[in-house]
Amino acid sequence: MPVSKANRFLPVFIVLFAIAGLAFSAPPTKQQLQKWLKQFPAADVNGDGQLTATEADTYRRKLLTDRKPENAGDVQRGAPREFSINNGWEADAFPKHAVSYKSPEQIKAIYARQVGEKNAVVSFDKPDNGTLRIVGTGHSFMAPGYKTFPLICRASGFVQPLYTHTGGGITGSTRYKWEQENGIFQFDGKPQPKLLSSIANAKWDAMMWGPYFQDRPEFYSCWIDFCLKYNPHMKFYLSDAWPQLYQLDEVPKSESFFTEAIFERMGKERTAGYMGLVNTLRASYPEKVFIMPTSDAMVLAAKHYLRGELPGVEGINRIIGRKERSLWRDKLGHLGPGFERLEGYVFYATVYRRSPELIEREIDFRDKSDFPSQDLDLIFRKIAWQAVAGNALSGVRDTNEDGIAD
Repeated sequence: MPVSKANRFLPVFIVLFAIAGLAFSAPPTKQQLQKWLKQFPAADVNGDGQLTATEADTYRRKLLTDRKPENAGDVQRGAPREFSINNGWEADAFPKHAVSYKSPEQIKAIYARQVGEKNAVVSFDKPDNGTLRIVGTGHSFMAPGYKTFPLICRASGFVQPLYTHTGGGITGSTRYKWEQENGIFQFDGKPQPKLLSSIANAKWDAMMWGPYFQDRPEFYSCWIDFCLKYNPHMKFYLSDAWPQLYQLDEVPKSESFFTEAIFERMGKERTAGYMGLVNTLRASYPEKVFIMPTSDAMVLAAKHYLRGELPGVEGINRIIGRKERSLWRDKLGHLGPGFERLEGYVFYATVYRRSPELIEREIDFRDKSDFPSQDLDLIFRKIAWQAVAGNALSGVRDTNEDGIAD
């Protein structure tokens, strides 16, 4: 008997319904997470083989978002560009009950009541090969890089220690995560100090973030101050945002609208939007804050495409050209298939100051299709290093062009 379309999708909706409870009920059990990992391996964003409640919730949001019409507005997709910010951010200090003001032991105890003593602090032994222990926040623009970055590192000969607290859209922004972890403002009295507990009670070398609309320096400096209190040598990496269709007066009816000059302009607009924030942070924390130039990389990729130099890529944006293998897949600007590799290469090149072109081993991206091809993958590596070495805020220079930072 043939299976109807509705019945084929029934198991998916059952699991989505189960995962939907994560945002409103007690944390899921270890057994539940293991079951979901088997059914949805892509939910394991950092590729460590362990599914967290946050990763499951993020994946649930992504599935629900992907099922909406392609012309759905930005608000529907969970990414408002304008929103109110609690005026507590204007005060000289956070509320006295903010978790970040408590001792490491107290912070751990708060989180242990939610996840258990064993899981309250994540730590890694100090690597002897230059590997950095990294914590991070982020949203769906960071998720592709968080997924591929550890896989790229593994092919480079080491396991990447990475511990993240992510969310979809605004829920993955640095401001939102600080409020959530501290139990202040919109989360008053309901702290979830996932990262704060581990930062205060373990050793870390770096932190990563993704940018968001209406960002302010103080949304980042609070994290920096807390990290440096317990790990003074830490460095901080902010991924910038690539060109998005909302920068245009209207969505073009045809991809013929786009030229290299237009992408160059859109890229400069995005960069200008974050220069003030980043320069303020760099002035306050010299040699501590760096950009992971994903915007430069995507602008370069767009130019390569227009010149016919991205084999297998069929379009610029799926909602305009209706091609699945496009650089971007929606109005907001989520990356198209394959481009998660490019973002991961940018992360790798910035943090480890080496060109991914130097990686000799095959990288297991867990995608057994023939796309991206080996030729396209090599172009991604080249673009990533060009973007990183050419950005003044990445901290990477390669004057002798040997693929290793000076």
